[in-house]
Amino acid sequence: MNKRYASSGIGIVILYFLSVAAFLVTGKSLVLTVWEIMTMVSAPATLFLLVRFCDCAAASRVYRDLMLTFMACACTLTCAAHIVNISVTRRLLEQGAEVPTYFQIGMWPSVEMAIDYLAWGFFVGLAFAAVALSIDRADSKLRGIRITFFVNATLCLTGFLGAFLLHENLWYLAPLGYGIGFVVFCIQWLRLP
Repeated sequence: MNKRYASSGIGIVILYFLSVAAFLVTGKSLVLTVWEIMTMVSAPATLFLLVRFCDCAAASRVYRDLMLTFMACACTLTCAAHIVNISVTRRLLEQGAEVPTYFQIGMWPSVEMAIDYLAWGFFVGLAFAAVALSIDRADSKLRGIRITFFVNATLCLTGFLGAFLLHENLWYLAPLGYGIGFVVFCIQWLRLP
């Protein structure tokens, strides 16, 4: 059963990045909607997979619950940002309304982007750190996964802080953590006995 969960995690990340690539290539509004829906689906899917992993790994209950709290915040924030963008901002733009860039997703500085960065950089980063801390240090078969989660947490949090404090392009460290790094975790999980 764990192999099915790990495989589904890889599949979700692949679908997410395919939707991103499809939008970058086409620039179509419908494809942007698919990308935003994939973003909203990815957050609770990540939460579910992290809960399954923590349960299978006999993780510390305190850190598991912290991860749950942080991921719940990430789910709530990212869904709010993308629902507002799909149902309000983009509709206003389609109607010809003058929507300031600071209310548009994909622009920086922007209210919607700040909320999304908070979700995927800060709260997902904290959730990954909690998962790493939940794994028993003495468990040698999970040592690699523990290190992966620390690296992923560092990338997410550095991307978040870097975007706010130094330069927006530092944000791209975060997708390495929650995207590529999450695939690395899923591959490691897949290879567990």
